[in-house]
Amino acid sequence: MKRLLNIELQKLWKNRASKILIFTYFILLSFIALLASVNFKIIGIDFRLADQGIFNFPYIWHFNTYMAALLKFFLAVVIVSMMANEYTYGTLKQNLIDGLSKKEFIASKFYTVLLFALGSTIFVFIMSLILGYTFSSYNEFSIVITDLDYIVAYFVKLSAFFAFCLFIGVLIKRSAFAIGFVFVWWIAENIIRGLLHWKVFSNKTTIEIVMGFFPLESMNNLVKEPFTRFQAYKAIETQMSGTQNLKYYGTHWYEYVIVLFWLAFFVYMSYRILKKRDL
Repeated sequence: MKRLLNIELQKLWKNRASKILIFTYFILLSFIALLASVNFKIIGIDFRLADQGIFNFPYIWHFNTYMAALLKFFLAVVIVSMMANEYTYGTLKQNLIDGLSKKEFIASKFYTVLLFALGSTIFVFIMSLILGYTFSSYNEFSIVITDLDYIVAYFVKLSAFFAFCLFIGVLIKRSAFAIGFVFVWWIAENIIRGLLHWKVFSNKTTIEIVMGFFPLESMNNLVKEPFTRFQAYKAIETQMSGTQNLKYYGTHWYEYVIVLFWLAFFVYMSYRILKKRDL
């Protein structure tokens, strides 16, 4: 594993564009911390986001993992380009000539995918701890560790999404077309959602259950949007409607199973395509 990872990391380190994208990604992740010092002025009233409770434990685990996941496309470009460059510069064929098997080649890419996901997860975890202990009104250990499963969900979500990008990179070869295909897939899932609502199901819950089996939607379900959970929003909603939002924001065990299935499927199909392809 270490040998395979070293091979991939050397390739990435020698690629200037990949280095820039990776550094940009982690710099942008750091910008979440800047939300703590941003002042907003609404109807003549100044307020700072950090003072509104978005960095309170345990809500911060939900908020930060959701916001960080929005930036995953920067590393997606790196992963797709990493695969496309293998074809462009002939390093794939050279690696195979040097004795690397196709199985080992895909394994090296998968280990890199996991390393990216793990690195991002550790970064978000540490940043959340720092912000939480700095701004949270609740610092009791039992409260701090509540909802830590969002960190696990974030890692699984990123791992699966990056495996999906790896599969697209193997399938299409060209980085620009591969990135475009990722967006096309996302659009297609949303079109299918619209068709299900229009032609098949009238019940929104049924539609959500069906869509939960699709790759990108299932990954999104691991870290659901946190904004309607925000305490201030719920207070306003209660005053206006007399009822609170009863949406479930956690992650069910079967949602993990679905995403892990897609992760394994994309890695396996990447290997099958490469195995059958004439290089």
